[in-house]
Amino acid sequence: MTSFAAAPTLPDILKPRRLRKGLWGFLLNNPAIAFGAGLLLVMLFIAVAAPWLGTVDPTELAPRKRNLEPSAAYWFGTDAFGRDIYSRVLYGARVSLTIGFAVALLASVTGLAIGLISGTFRRSDAIIMRVMDGLMSVPPILLAIALMALTRASVENVVIAITIAEIPRVSRLVRGVVLSLREQAYVDAAISCGCRMPMLIWRHILPNTLAPLTVQATYICASAMITESILSFIGAGVPPIIPSWGNIMADGRTLFQIKPYIIFFPAIFLSVTVLAVNLMGDGLRDVLDPRKSKTS
Repeated sequence: MTSFAAAPTLPDILKPRRLRKGLWGFLLNNPAIAFGAGLLLVMLFIAVAAPWLGTVDPTELAPRKRNLEPSAAYWFGTDAFGRDIYSRVLYGARVSLTIGFAVALLASVTGLAIGLISGTFRRSDAIIMRVMDGLMSVPPILLAIALMALTRASVENVVIAITIAEIPRVSRLVRGVVLSLREQAYVDAAISCGCRMPMLIWRHILPNTLAPLTVQATYICASAMITESILSFIGAGVPPIIPSWGNIMADGRTLFQIKPYIIFFPAIFLSVTVLAVNLMGDGLRDVLDPRKSKTS
């Protein structure tokens, strides 16, 4: 007897295409995240391997070799003190990436704690948010400059200054998420079942704040690297003896018209790194957006 294959039913036809599974499938389905992660991994490799990729000591002074054009011996040229710009750019990746990741982590953790307290306990909400509003009324770069003016120049103080400037935005984001979650039915059900507040925060509220917080952390990382470069460029950030992309550009600002390469190379590295982090943030925002995940 001849057998015939079953014809596809209407629900089978209307089913969306199955997404690829696994890490490789996730990257194929999200090219922005894949491209941004690839660029960021390259920058991380450069920062870690700087002692082996660099040609000379980035702090070594050589007055006789100052302001040399890019060549086979000095790929990115030398600055006004004869220092190798190529080596300084590689070592500068360490400082800029460290500051970006440290600020993103500290601001996210601190802002998360403040936002959870403010959104959960109504009595403290007014006081905490007025303090955050006062900090947000000052542009982040001006607040960071003011804080750095009160302390000595160091990497640690730069991290603290930028973190304080970024905390209000994280705390307000978390507070808004917490206030919306408290109106959900499953939160009311947990409260009616006798769930205590610490357990309610830990099991029902905190997990739902991690998705928007992760996206915000990527933008904070990119913003922190730009802010550090601005602070170092105007002499209020990392000490000049420590190579960072902002310090390298600051050294070349007086010679920009005749020696533009001094600023060009660190600016390119900074732009590529910020682009990589922002691409990852945009990709994560699309992936973690529940409205888009429901329609896909």
